[in-house]
Amino acid sequence: MTPTWKLRAQWALLLGAAGVLPGCVAAAAAGAGTGIYLTTRGAESVVNGSVGDVAARARTVMGDMGITISETTMKDSGDKRELKGKKDDLDVTISMERAGDATTKTEVTARKNLVELDKDYAQQILNRIVKSS
Repeated sequence: MTPTWKLRAQWALLLGAAGVLPGCVAAAAAGAGTGIYLTTRGAESVVNGSVGDVAARARTVMGDMGITISETTMKDSGDKRELKGKKDDLDVTISMERAGDATTKTEVTARKNLVELDKDYAQQILNRIVKSS
């Protein structure tokens, strides 16, 4: 390859990357503010606080949002917890698992039926849990 071709190849790579870059920057900016990511089932985030602290905040948020808690589970000496509740036609599940010494991986799902999910509502719930720290 001659230096001219190398230069052209470098510019082509740079311009190709620039075309992809704005989408990546927008995605990073959207996630950077809240740290909440949409998943195939709902919303997920690594939340500051122990599993017990996050579970207490989740209970408060569920109460504030009118979600009636119907079931709670605890596994692995409290490192994994799950809250299930109901609001109108939605079944809400908040799963929490210890991610570090002071962080908890938290996933929220809001299911209308076997195939229909309300990801926006799940994101609203998780956003309130994150902000209540």
